[in-house]
Amino acid sequence: MSSPVKLLLPLLAIALVPASAQWLTNPFSRVPLTLDGKPNLSAPAPKLAEGGVDLSGIWVVDDNHLQFNLMADLIKEGKGVDLLPEAAAVYKAHVEGLGKDRPSGHCLPHSIPDAMLVPQPFKIMHTPGITLVLYEEFVEFRQIFTDGRALPRNPSTAWFGYSIGRWERDSLVIESRGFNDKTWLDDDGHPHSDALHTTERFRRPDYGHMTMEITIDDAKTYVKPWTATLHYHLLPDTELMEFICENEKDAEHLVGK
Repeated sequence: MSSPVKLLLPLLAIALVPASAQWLTNPFSRVPLTLDGKPNLSAPAPKLAEGGVDLSGIWVVDDNHLQFNLMADLIKEGKGVDLLPEAAAVYKAHVEGLGKDRPSGHCLPHSIPDAMLVPQPFKIMHTPGITLVLYEEFVEFRQIFTDGRALPRNPSTAWFGYSIGRWERDSLVIESRGFNDKTWLDDDGHPHSDALHTTERFRRPDYGHMTMEITIDDAKTYVKPWTATLHYHLLPDTELMEFICENEKDAEHLVGK
C-alpha cells in the first residue's frame, strides 16, 4: 500500500463514523409529531421566551461527503476564494500531502467552522446569557456569550476563539475572534491566521432544518472576506455519545513509513 493511502485511511476512519450510531431511540415529549406518530420535521420552529428562534437540539450537517470542503457550494457555482500567495502555498501543501498534518488526525480540535462540517452530531443548548454548543467528536464544547458583552479586540488565543452572540429577528448572529492559527477551516486544508474573524448567522426555518451562513474575514490569509452557507438537519429522539480520540493510536501510519 502506498504511503498516501496509508496516510488517508486512518483519517477517513475518524471522519466517516456514521452519525446514525447514536443511543437507542428515546422519544422526547417536546418533539411535534405527524398523524402517524413520527417526528414532524416540517412543523414550525420553536421560539425562545426572550425572543428569537430556539435552536436547541442535536444537529448534523447535510451532504456529509461534500461538506468536508467549506467551499463545496461555492465551487459548484463556479466561484473561488482568493488566497494570498503564502497562504496559497500552505493550502497547496495540505492538498498534496493528503492531510497528513490535519489537526484532527492528531486528536487536536477541529475548531470553527470545521467542527460543524464533519458528519458528527453537535448539540445546541440555550441558557440565560450564554448558548452552548456540545460537539460529539472529541467531546468538545463552545461558549457563545449572549449577555450583551462586547467582543474583545485582542482576546487570548484559543482553539475555538472567543464568541459573542445576538439576536437579529429570527437569526442568531455570532461573532468570534481570538483563534490560534493551528486549525484548518475545513478538512480540505484551507488555512487561517490568528487574525481570523468569523461571523455566523444561524436560522431555523422549521423544526427539523437549520442553516448557518459564515463569513470568513482574515486579512493575513485571504484577499477579501468571503461567505459560505451550510445546511443541517435535526436528529430527534436521541442523545450525544462519547467520542474520544484515542491518543493518536494511528500516528504510526501518518508518517508514511
